[in-house]
Amino acid sequence: MSDSLPPAERLLNLVIALVNTQGRMTKEQIRTSVAGYERAGTAEAFERMFERDKEVLRELGVPVLTVSSAAHGDDQGYRVDPDAYRLPPMELSAAQLGVLALAAEFWQGQTLRTDAARALTKLRVVGSTPSETDAVAGLSPRLHPAGPALAPLLDATHDRQAVTFTYRTASTGEVRERHVEPWRVIASRGGWYLVGHDRDRADARVFRLSRIEGAVRTTGAPGAFTVPDGVDPAHVLDDAQQQEQRTAWLAVAPDRAGALRSRAVAQEAPAAMTAPAGMDLLAVPYVRAGDLAAEVVGYTDAVVVLDPPELRESVVRRLRAAVEMGERLSGGDRG
Repeated sequence: MSDSLPPAERLLNLVIALVNTQGRMTKEQIRTSVAGYERAGTAEAFERMFERDKEVLRELGVPVLTVSSAAHGDDQGYRVDPDAYRLPPMELSAAQLGVLALAAEFWQGQTLRTDAARALTKLRVVGSTPSETDAVAGLSPRLHPAGPALAPLLDATHDRQAVTFTYRTASTGEVRERHVEPWRVIASRGGWYLVGHDRDRADARVFRLSRIEGAVRTTGAPGAFTVPDGVDPAHVLDDAQQQEQRTAWLAVAPDRAGALRSRAVAQEAPAAMTAPAGMDLLAVPYVRAGDLAAEVVGYTDAVVVLDPPELRESVVRRLRAAVEMGERLSGGDRG
């Protein structure tokens, strides 16, 4: 029903009509052909609606022109000046498009994935060499979906409004309700984290969004708190992760696994720790064994896990599962 059309959609319809008109559109043409106006009711109601919309568009920077017709005296019409409204030509290099592609992939599985995909599609149209964006494809971020907690927590951090949620602790598995003043939501090392003030513990705490169970509820009024002076939420998260961080010892083939090499740290190897001949020994910090195992599997025979044993076993399980899947698929092809 056009009488229930949202004002923003009516404005968009008006812009489209005025941009695409060959010469001009009279008020009567607008009223009868632009969705949102045909049921304005009386002529006076339409007049008020159109005048208001016209001024809104001009305030937004849309150049709505008033055009008089020499053949019809004072019969006025309207159009949008395409030269003034048109954006300048946009040229994006392959590297720039590649970075945008990474940003869009970063949001896959997140709240904004649809908007990101649409934006990237439009930008690829104007890019100069979109086919060359694979140059940065190997830098794709490994980030788990944040789940439904992301959007309300982003809103709460912006509005400085306290939240309540049910949280499962990683170390003990304890499930309890938490009351938090959310300072900042941060994506780090493959996961999403909330850093804030835990009112029950009267101290700064870090919460992994994937461990939040159920809905996030806001409590109290917006603007109820501020981030204390001298407190950097990123440092709070870093300190918490340092406490959980472990080291994997990996044997890596020369000139392979660049992402792992970039994260390696200088650390003295245990006395009995040696890499096979022709491979480099690397110490790579990690927090989630599953994430690192999935990454290592992607390098196939270029990376071998030497320690810890549980990480090695996680990689072996994944490789065995891949082999079994391949054998089943091959058997199905033969049948």
